Amino acid sequence: MTEITATDAPDHRPGLTPSPSPSPVSAHAPAASTTVTLPGDAPARAAAPAIDVPWAGPLDLDALRQGRPLLWTQDRAGHPVRLPAAPQERDDAARPGGHPTGAGARAGISTGTDPDTAPAHAAETESDALAAALPDAEARLARCAPVLAACDPALAAAGGVIESPLLAQPALQAALGLPQAAGALWIKADHQLPLAGSVKARGGFHEVLLQAETLARRHGLLAADAPPAPPAPPSQQAAVLASPQARALFAEHEIAVGSTGNLGMAIGLMAAALGFRATVHMSAEAKGWKKDRLRRHGVRVVEHTGDYAAAVAAGRAAAEADPRAHFVDDERSRALFLGYAAAARGLARQLADAGRRVDAEHPLIVWLPCGVGGAPGGIAWGLQRLFGAHVHPFFVEPVASPCLLLQLLVAHPAVCAAHPLLAQLARAPQPPAVYDIGLDNRTLADGLAVPRASALVAEQVGHRLAGVLTVTDARLRALMRTAHTAAGLRLEPSAAAALDGPLWLARAQALSDKAAADGAGDLAAARAWLARSGVGAHLARATHVAWTTGGALLPDAEFAAAMDGPAA
Repeated sequence: MTEITATDAPDHRPGLTPSPSPSPVSAHAPAASTTVTLPGDAPARAAAPAIDVPWAGPLDLDALRQGRPLLWTQDRAGHPVRLPAAPQERDDAARPGGHPTGAGARAGISTGTDPDTAPAHAAETESDALAAALPDAEARLARCAPVLAACDPALAAAGGVIESPLLAQPALQAALGLPQAAGALWIKADHQLPLAGSVKARGGFHEVLLQAETLARRHGLLAADAPPAPPAPPSQQAAVLASPQARALFAEHEIAVGSTGNLGMAIGLMAAALGFRATVHMSAEAKGWKKDRLRRHGVRVVEHTGDYAAAVAAGRAAAEADPRAHFVDDERSRALFLGYAAAARGLARQLADAGRRVDAEHPLIVWLPCGVGGAPGGIAWGLQRLFGAHVHPFFVEPVASPCLLLQLLVAHPAVCAAHPLLAQLARAPQPPAVYDIGLDNRTLADGLAVPRASALVAEQVGHRLAGVLTVTDARLRALMRTAHTAAGLRLEPSAAAALDGPLWLARAQALSDKAAADGAGDLAAARAWLARSGVGAHLARATHVAWTTGGALLPDAEFAAAMDGPAA
């Protein structure tokens, strides 16, 4: 079923003035302090936060606004981003007689306090709440593996475990021109994940399973006090959630999501497989083949003429009007975030099995394509909980859609002091959109075509990042071709973005002292980051993990068309 609405439009906020010529920035920000912790999905913030990062590389704002690729680096801070207090959302499901439509009911995380009377909490408390909930998310994915295995033959072959291989890539490394002195290239092949074919399976499947368990307990199909122990397959969990009684219950409820494509695929296909009414609100950037695949699996697709943010807003509004609807909110969902964070432990096991050490002398550098930020944010957060200062996450965004980078920039007081436009955006009532700096959010990487980043990710992960890289569409085509020719990898443009990162650090490491002293732009800043972080001294022993986020399900014609064009 297709519904088309033409009422959506990109958010072009008027009244913003151009910035003057960019200038280098050395950020020495004040310490971070207060935020607010809510049960359930994270609220939208009221104003731009401040970030406690002792140093940031120079920003070429003109390059950012003109869509030229750049690498922006920063020191990682010891504190989360500071967020001003925001209005609390009610969690009516936690109250006697309340209807389970509140934020806590949607995300399944509770602080144990009444959000109407609880004081604002520090950002550290929010991080602590996520950390406390992570073991439960990991356990849920483990005990529900038989449920997943029953949903799809490919998932059955994997035993219902959501995991992708970690692949050494010496041939691809050579084809890309990445010298061995810059470390070893590995691929975390989430583009091969079953059913959904993308990294979104991790968070998306987790949130659908959480909602299924929640409803099953509420209606007496599962014990209300604790999940059942996982006996040998077929487990009680699988038997209950796949039972006719559960399917009849789920058929009375809707799971909805707004998406450019991949999250919609993960949520829609899994929700439909369990018997839910599944609705995916698709933005203008979504590919037709993804919509067609959803419809073939019984998913209702609502097409919007606006961008990702417009599709999410429309889907959220529709779900709020239906007491039996659960909206998966990629901008705010902690359940999604935790599903992605659970990937960290699997990667740690794979690195150990491959003999790849991770310590001060063997740094782990992870390159994560970024759209709204939920998937890379959760993964980066999870990895840093395991590896601490020895993992260095970088996000990679299209030059037309650097929404997370923009949100980080407006959180740096010194950056804003140097660039009045960013200072103006920092004072705006909502996080900035790429339209605000003159970009159009149009990119070959449809999965990354997001105008405004997740505030939850910016708050919890922004200070943990080593930096953000931007990449052109022409470069994405070149990377897709090289990956396919040298390694037989079938990547969508969004996934190919991850392959560009290691080359930037290699070029920065090779930069001459004179060029660095002369301030050779991004590379000089990256060279300074290599020295400040200690990574430069051990780059030859580094493990670069390029997290390839989707592509195996691309139809042949789509794959060929994506690579057909000018490359850089």
